[in-house]
Amino acid sequence: MNQPGRLHPITIAIRDMADIFGRMGFGIAYGPELETEHYNFDALNIPADHPSRDMWDTFWVKGKEDEGRKLLRTHTSPVQIRWLEKYGAPTRIIAPGKVFRNESTDATHEAQFYQLEGLAVDEDITLAHLKGTLERFSKEYFGTGAKVRLRPSYFPFTEPSVEVDVWFPQQQKWLEVMGAGMVHPKVLENAGIDAGKYQGFAFGLGVERFAMIKYGIPDVRLFHSGDIRFNYAFEQKVRTSDVLTSEKAV
Repeated sequence: MNQPGRLHPITIAIRDMADIFGRMGFGIAYGPELETEHYNFDALNIPADHPSRDMWDTFWVKGKEDEGRKLLRTHTSPVQIRWLEKYGAPTRIIAPGKVFRNESTDATHEAQFYQLEGLAVDEDITLAHLKGTLERFSKEYFGTGAKVRLRPSYFPFTEPSVEVDVWFPQQQKWLEVMGAGMVHPKVLENAGIDAGKYQGFAFGLGVERFAMIKYGIPDVRLFHSGDIRFNYAFEQKVRTSDVLTSEKAV
């Protein structure tokens, strides 16, 4: 007997995450996977001579010289620039999508994977708002017993910056799942936002890593193996939340 089709577990994870953030007032935004150097790096306070560019192993794409250099986006952070340019502030969005890094694969790394960017910009936003948002999200996604910790870090587009770890019970260790911080004033200014009036926080989480922790999956490469048996191991959910009907592309 033929079995009915199933959603991919990454789709399930993104829908679950969107439902949680939707109840916190976040809409959904999408942007192109083939990006310009401006949106992927320059507008995010990562100029051409900035050493932080070495943090991303980039797939560059050949194109016409007069169009500027293009690349497969290394994160979904460019969506926040495109969104702020088009819609301004205040705003709260998440931006899920596929990203690409030219790196070796192992149990926790892939050359292509899914990221979910979050952005909140308003007057008087603080790091405490970021911490509270991430703790609430983690406890709703993983359960009330979820353990989350923030560590000081560095990203050129946030200041101060933190890395977020979640306890991985099946492997009895902390797993780094997210980078976050307060949006750098230069990033706001590059998007046409008055940094003297508005502040914001941003975060970028790895969708597969969150699903690995929630379901006890030992290897991230299973998500991209093409093995249909993997899909049938996950509960299917159909969301009717308003957040799933308020998607916008930029």
